[in-house]
Amino acid sequence: MPAPWRICCNKKSKTKNGKAETDNMAEKSEKMQMKKEITLLNGVSLIVGNMIGSGIFVSPRGVLMYSASYGLSLVIWALGGMFSLFGALCYAELGTSIVKSGASYAYILEAFGAFVAFIRLWSSLLIIEPTTQAVIAITFANYIVQPIFPHCEPPYDAVRLIAAACICSLTFINCVNVKWGTRVQDIFTYAKVMALILVISVGLYKIGKGETENLRAPFEGSATNPGMIALALYSALFSYSGWDTLNYVTEEMQNPERNLPLSIAISMPIVTIIYLLTNIAYYVVLDMSAILTSDAVAVTFGGETLSYAKWIIPIAVAMSCYSGLNSSIIAASRLFYVGAREGHLPDSLSLIHIKCFTPVPALLFNGLMTLLYLLVEDVFLLINYYCFNYWLFVGLSIAGLIYLRYTQPRRPRPIKLNLFFPIVYCLCSLFLVIVPLYSDTINSLIGVGIALSGIPAYYLGVYLPFDKRPKCLQWLSATTTKYVQMLFYCALSDLDIDMEPTAAKSK
Repeated sequence: MPAPWRICCNKKSKTKNGKAETDNMAEKSEKMQMKKEITLLNGVSLIVGNMIGSGIFVSPRGVLMYSASYGLSLVIWALGGMFSLFGALCYAELGTSIVKSGASYAYILEAFGAFVAFIRLWSSLLIIEPTTQAVIAITFANYIVQPIFPHCEPPYDAVRLIAAACICSLTFINCVNVKWGTRVQDIFTYAKVMALILVISVGLYKIGKGETENLRAPFEGSATNPGMIALALYSALFSYSGWDTLNYVTEEMQNPERNLPLSIAISMPIVTIIYLLTNIAYYVVLDMSAILTSDAVAVTFGGETLSYAKWIIPIAVAMSCYSGLNSSIIAASRLFYVGAREGHLPDSLSLIHIKCFTPVPALLFNGLMTLLYLLVEDVFLLINYYCFNYWLFVGLSIAGLIYLRYTQPRRPRPIKLNLFFPIVYCLCSLFLVIVPLYSDTINSLIGVGIALSGIPAYYLGVYLPFDKRPKCLQWLSATTTKYVQMLFYCALSDLDIDMEPTAAKSK
């Protein structure tokens, strides 16, 4: 007996001339799968747009606070860029040898199996993705509302409603067309890079005029405590996170064997140079106490230097948030889509729109989860729970590269790195796992608890054979899939159908 979702996918209808046609477009020459519409330029915009978030505008002070000098902080920013480049190069090898969307989830699944991959997916679903997106949306809303309430706290409801509108608008754009999403990403990434170039230009102009008093003894008072330096490096590395964005959409890239590594090679130096030059500009204009006490360093910088044009900075922060949120929505929706395709989430999330070729159910699910997290008043506190999980799974995926080198030596690898790079980054990831466990033990353990709460879900929804799963779950899954298909005009992609026997065998 065919599965319930196949009955709906293959339902026939009559055309005007009386001939039958299938809703799943089987008779059409065009393949039913997401299109390869992401170009090299789109790839660079996705990586740069996600890495350069609001942090460099609002609070680049973590590195300076722990390093205690301008000189050492710049060295740590450069080291953070170098370590992140190592991780990105490892992902270039993984992304070209395992040509699947889903980034670390897909690589962990390939290397370490279904259980570890499911726990990684569960952590993203419950805490990492919705919390990150909710925080970005709220930051966007705050900077939009701030000019209207310059001398007081903006209304709570207004901020949350604007944040919800931001999430809904980007979800709609990405549901309609992949190209619409990438165009939004391109435009807003260019805008925020131009804003940072403005900041950098002002800083270079000041240096050219000889206003370098703040930089005359750059290493004076530098931290010598290894623990403080470690926390400074941790802050820098966290600011560089987002270099794995493109690996979430590998299947939608044009010529991924070429464009994925090339996008990484172009993006990483751009971001590192922008971070270094922007911080130099801040240091030239503002003294250390002003940077460490400012709630929005770029806004303070603009107030000191841009005079009547200082309004540019809050708008730039809002645009940066919009771009970062867009890339996060694109990545998260593909993660949930691939997870459902592998049988780790409900089948309804593995469907794509018949005409738009976008993962509409996964996008709507991601949007709904983020909207629910907007209802949490202290959503910013939730971000503390996932630092441990995030770096643990990034490290595991790169450890998977080393493991696959030995277990699958004949796997085609268009790019093959020296093992020095993954080993160094694994050690770096170990450091990033230990730091939050040491410095924020309670929140890290809560994060671990959230991840492990996925064990019962894995047992009931993945580990048990289909016929032994609770009947209510079977009915709920089949009913949801049926109505999602009818409501959103979706179907299984060709790739899903081809992979189904493998997925069933693995279960």
